[in-house]
Amino acid sequence: MIYYETFTEVVIFTVKKNKIMLNSYSSADKVLLAVDCIIFGFDKEGLKILLIKRDFEPEKGKWSLIGGFLKKDEKLDSAAIRILDRYTGIHDIYMEQLHAYSDIDRDPVERTISVAYFALINIENHNAELIQNYEAQWFSVANAPKLIFDHNSMLRHAIRRLRYRTSTKPVGFELLPEKFTMRQLLELYEAILSKELDKRNFISKINSLDILIKLDEKDMMSSRKGSYLYAFDKEKYDAKLLNDFVLNL
Repeated sequence: MIYYETFTEVVIFTVKKNKIMLNSYSSADKVLLAVDCIIFGFDKEGLKILLIKRDFEPEKGKWSLIGGFLKKDEKLDSAAIRILDRYTGIHDIYMEQLHAYSDIDRDPVERTISVAYFALINIENHNAELIQNYEAQWFSVANAPKLIFDHNSMLRHAIRRLRYRTSTKPVGFELLPEKFTMRQLLELYEAILSKELDKRNFISKINSLDILIKLDEKDMMSSRKGSYLYAFDKEKYDAKLLNDFVLNL
């Protein structure tokens, strides 16, 4: 008899507990989840950031990072890939999750948490027509306009992460054309790190990574004698990406 009463109490308690757990879903606060993408590109003029003019309120007409909201049936990475593809037309993009931004008042309309990603693309490969259709524009990172909400903070955070990545992993495969000069690679690193580098020291350290293939071609636009063109050895490059190192530029 005692066992029966105890068992009944356990069953009743379990049912009540399950009801509480089920009800917690309906009573929990609902928040929006956004995905914002910091898209870096590189050209002869330096490191660039792709921005878009916001086409709805609040802050309509002001410059913004490119983003969107997470859909119910997708993961965060999938949402970032969808957004990047929509605005650039490029499918195979290097991207990295950066940080989650959750200040309560970061969006004045709805409580919105944003997960930011940064991506690296070759400007020459993007779909210029797509960018024009969405009123997007490339800006020099050094002269980027004031952005909406906390997007300037996201951009600063992404630049710091990119500079750190530059010191621990090889960069350039996603930002440079397929064939490039050593000078172009040097200028890319200088643009990312925002400082002038010693050319001889840079070439020595890059060569020590053994990730470049020297081609039997020259860029005759750079000088009278021309400059040898290089390409990344993708297999060795990808292997280096898996292991951190210190370049000390």
